[in-house]
Amino acid sequence: MKIFLDTANISEIRKANDLGILDGVTTNPTLIAKEASHGTFKEIVLEILKTVNGPVSLEVTSLDSSGMVEEALDLAKLGDNVVIKVPLTSEGLKTMKKLKEKGIKTNATLIFTSNQGLLAAKAGASYVSPFVGRLDDISEYGMKIVDDLKTVFNNYNFKTEIIVASVRHPIHVYEASLIGADIVTMPYQVLEKLIMHPKTDEGIERFLEDWKKVKH
Repeated sequence: MKIFLDTANISEIRKANDLGILDGVTTNPTLIAKEASHGTFKEIVLEILKTVNGPVSLEVTSLDSSGMVEEALDLAKLGDNVVIKVPLTSEGLKTMKKLKEKGIKTNATLIFTSNQGLLAAKAGASYVSPFVGRLDDISEYGMKIVDDLKTVFNNYNFKTEIIVASVRHPIHVYEASLIGADIVTMPYQVLEKLIMHPKTDEGIERFLEDWKKVKH
């Protein structure tokens, strides 16, 4: 399973990259806006693209297909690893088809049903992003859509990869890995929690205390 960071914070991206487990990054307008004090949109994005040796999702903001395609073509020029994030709407589906024909990778975002994911795959999306946390927020079991999409894509041999998005805690990562999701994109804080365990800290402390008793 590949691990993406869901952020536009270059410091977090660098720290995750240094761990040797970062495979890509996903961003959106909200995440970019949080980093506005660090530069223009283009400056922030170029720094991310330079740092990450993997796909970086950048989201379009137009609502019509012609506007989405125009934005996508400009964004794709920023780097070879740019993936265009497109919302799952009728106009979004048209855009995914057009961009696939141009050889530009897309990430179908705001997926909340397996039917939406199926349509995105048929339209040529490189990735689909089911938002599991937002489904949990309304008392649905968000991870069910990931399981369903895995079955659907296997049924029809779709090459579209599943990015588990809107990840809130380590249990989402755990369940995604059991299902066999291709990718999980997560906030840096969740990545940190994957590393930590009190018994690990306890063990290190005990070993160090015992080591002090050894003659050197």
